[in-house]
Amino acid sequence: MPLTLATQAPGEPEIFASLQGEGVSSGRPSTFIRLSRCNLACVWCDTAYTWHFTGDNRPHRDDATVERAANQVTLSEEEAAARIVALAPRRLVITGGEPLLQAPALARMIAALPEPMHVEIETNGTVAPPPALDALVDQYNVSPKLAHSGNPADLALVPERLAHWAQEPRAWFKFVVATPEDVAEVVALAEAHAIPPARVFLMPEGRDSDTLRRRAAWLAELCSKHGFSFTDRLHIHLYGDTRGT
Repeated sequence: MPLTLATQAPGEPEIFASLQGEGVSSGRPSTFIRLSRCNLACVWCDTAYTWHFTGDNRPHRDDATVERAANQVTLSEEEAAARIVALAPRRLVITGGEPLLQAPALARMIAALPEPMHVEIETNGTVAPPPALDALVDQYNVSPKLAHSGNPADLALVPERLAHWAQEPRAWFKFVVATPEDVAEVVALAEAHAIPPARVFLMPEGRDSDTLRRRAAWLAELCSKHGFSFTDRLHIHLYGDTRGT
């Protein structure tokens, strides 16, 4: 089956080159491919156009939904690989949506790349990567969703999945934080699932620079207190809340 991608503009798949804006690879030149569809629904999601289609009644703070036909496009694995290779960065970031929902097609796409690339997958941590894909991945950027995301905990925080990622040396954790209470939730999760603090990044929730800076002021101090790393959202400061960046 082909891959289902998000779009930068109607009919144009969201495959682009930019700097990684978040987490352990922040600032590195990267090639991005953004897949469509997600099994969760974060109320603050800044890529809701990958899942909040007309008829989807799951809550989102923007309230409005988008038309699926204008925001989804399919590509063969070979065509997606060709578009990726045409861009310069040799670091590939596969994002979404939830990319692991399309794991078999992703494995075929990566295998179709004519030259080696460093492959990162950004995931909400609820879906297990099958062996065929897992063997091709260099790094997982795992972003479990806290209570303020609006997702039920039994869907968003699956104990066996969290335990797996905690033991996976290729996995780095990134938690989206809006209030100090969210940090307390992260501390409890890290303790409950033996997540090493050295592999935890806390990132302020926000879709504009003012909000990010305001939250960074207190979040940086809490990172220092608990031994976590801080990550900003570099792409928001550089380009704003826009697609293809």
